[in-house]
Amino acid sequence: MDLFSVKTLLVLLYFTGCCVGQDDILPDGPVDAIVGRNVTLKTLLKNPTFMVMTWSYSDGAELASIVAVAQGSFKVSEAYEGRVWVNVTNGDLTLGPLKATDSGDYSISVTFSDLSTKAAEIKLQVLEPVSDVVIKSNMPEAIENNSTVILTCSAKGSFLKFTWTNGTAPIVADGKRITLKEDEKSSMLTITGVLRTDLVGPIVCTAANKLETEKSAAFNMTVYYGPDAVAITPPNPPPFLRAGSNFSLSCAAQSSPPATFAWYHNNTMMEAAGPVLTLETIEKHKFGKTTGEYTCKAANAKTMMTVSSPVVSFAVMDPITGVKVSGPTETLIAGNSSANISCMATAGSVQTTTWLKDGTPLAASARVVFAADLSSVMISTLQKEDNGEYVCQLSNPVNKEQAAYKMVVNYGPEPVTVTGAEAVEVHDTVLLKCTAASVPPASFTWKFNGTVTDVKTAEFSIEDPKYKNSGTYMCEAYNAVTGKKTSASHFLSVKEEGALDEGLSDGAIAGIVIAVLITLGAAIGVIIWCRQKVP
Repeated sequence: MDLFSVKTLLVLLYFTGCCVGQDDILPDGPVDAIVGRNVTLKTLLKNPTFMVMTWSYSDGAELASIVAVAQGSFKVSEAYEGRVWVNVTNGDLTLGPLKATDSGDYSISVTFSDLSTKAAEIKLQVLEPVSDVVIKSNMPEAIENNSTVILTCSAKGSFLKFTWTNGTAPIVADGKRITLKEDEKSSMLTITGVLRTDLVGPIVCTAANKLETEKSAAFNMTVYYGPDAVAITPPNPPPFLRAGSNFSLSCAAQSSPPATFAWYHNNTMMEAAGPVLTLETIEKHKFGKTTGEYTCKAANAKTMMTVSSPVVSFAVMDPITGVKVSGPTETLIAGNSSANISCMATAGSVQTTTWLKDGTPLAASARVVFAADLSSVMISTLQKEDNGEYVCQLSNPVNKEQAAYKMVVNYGPEPVTVTGAEAVEVHDTVLLKCTAASVPPASFTWKFNGTVTDVKTAEFSIEDPKYKNSGTYMCEAYNAVTGKKTSASHFLSVKEEGALDEGLSDGAIAGIVIAVLITLGAAIGVIIWCRQKVP
């Protein structure tokens, strides 16, 4: 019987089930392989002693013989010539290059030397290579919360499975906003109400089967959004701004594409664009003289959304400048003169006026009367206490300025006081001092026993007094402005040397008396004791 006759008989027996059982001579399947490559279907046989071995193929409809092995050689059927090789020792079948039509069931039948037979079957799946993985979108760009984005990933290959990643994070369907739908060759990712974070990317689609994995090119889609809440800076400006100062308002909002900004004054659009509104622009529009409301609106040309900032309000005020204080220019004399001191500014709105004298608030009194608007103060019948520096402080919410006036009130001289020794010894220096409060300072004249001396200062000094220097010294003070004159006298007595030596002090005298009394007492005691001893 030739080789093909034996093969035909064994195949017939296998499919009729006569004397043939399903044996573990092949591993579990299926076996996956790639089109265009080779595959080896390995057996579990270890150097078997057999008469005949055959491999067959079935596509589920027809049975085709592949190869028969006997007596150390094999015979390939015509349909598989050039594509099949068999290991005649253990029966491993190598097939290739593979075609897509090679998928199917491969069966082996072995008749051993003892005429026993074993047969088995394994499934081969010939897979197309994974390739051409591409992501396509239903739109070129999206609007946050409004757009439904559908991304379709298509690929070539067999038994494909698809996965999606956003950066490194897997995209997981939630069944509501994000859904995934797959078929044999594609996967569709649907995002309803897309968010800006959904497609930050890069978005990558991976197609894979058991043997190969391929990734798409990175896909990015712009999701336009915003403007978000608009922030205005500063959020709480002062109620009054100094005119001409370096002040500005700025607006910011998260937006893609970047928002455009428009500014409004009391809900009326200004001729100002951009995220910054300067005080210079406000003043050019002649705004700010009264308190006004300012807002900015951010607009997005893609999302067609416009969002307003919170309202800020303020007024623009001119600073106070050129403060001047004026007062009397004539000579002022205490008890005779009055003074009107006025204060004014060349520019600015004055809201508060404060008067100070020598750094202390000036209070109204019977003599000190302020104008109703505090722009001046009248001091009637000036006194010496009115001398000093008068400061006028003018302020408003944006600045404070001040000016000063020095007022001189002439007075005196007040009663004269002469100080010095009343008695000295000859040759002891004498110094007499004359004082009298006066503005301007008084001039002094000294008289001795009614005769004018040459001394014209506040001090009268005698270096080496003699007895003849005893007498009355009079100091006369004179104020040339007030025309007033006052005087005081001092009597000096010049005595001989030692006449003014000081005796013992009261303490010393008391000490001596006590010592004498103690001595006397001791003496009396001794006398009494001696008498008592003499019979």
